[in-house]
Amino acid sequence: MNILFKVAGKLRYWYWQISARMLARVHGVVLGRGCKFYGMPIFSIAKDSKIIIGDRVVFCSDSRFTALGVNHPVILRTLQPGAVLMIGDDCGLSGTSICSAKYVSIGKRALLGANVSIFDTDFHAKASDNRRYCKDSAKIAVKPVEISDDVFIGANSIIAKGVSIAANSIVGAGAVVVRDIAQSKIYAGNPAKEVGNVE
Repeated sequence: MNILFKVAGKLRYWYWQISARMLARVHGVVLGRGCKFYGMPIFSIAKDSKIIIGDRVVFCSDSRFTALGVNHPVILRTLQPGAVLMIGDDCGLSGTSICSAKYVSIGKRALLGANVSIFDTDFHAKASDNRRYCKDSAKIAVKPVEISDDVFIGANSIIAKGVSIAANSIVGAGAVVVRDIAQSKIYAGNPAKEVGNVE
């Protein structure tokens, strides 16, 4: 019986590696070398936009392969023409949602804990008139998000539009980040505030 489970596990693993790469190619995602998939991610790319993924990035979309489990698969999505979503080499994503209407950049070796959400847009217009159905991008606030190398973002955190997180910083689990974070700082809470330094 153990042999059957091992064989099934290997078949599932290789199915994910092949299928996820094909899915990325079909959607026009630029995928680096040596990326690994545990479960199937969701890719969605707007016309004339780009998703660029570096080498050896690990995508965990299946709760069996991460300690906390994930609420949903990894979701990478561009929302408007010209949008860019970039992920650097050696990053790890577990059930992460990233939406780029203009520009979202994740540096090298970033770790994004279970169910982190990152977005550079408010998704809806500020004015209440027709807010739900408004598709006019000029009425929807958008500001780029930049996350530098070696950043660790704890589970269930939210990184909102316009935020820059400098290298080697840590965001505590469940934090809501609405302002920039300086290098080697630890932020936590809602809204996130500085609580320490990375030694």
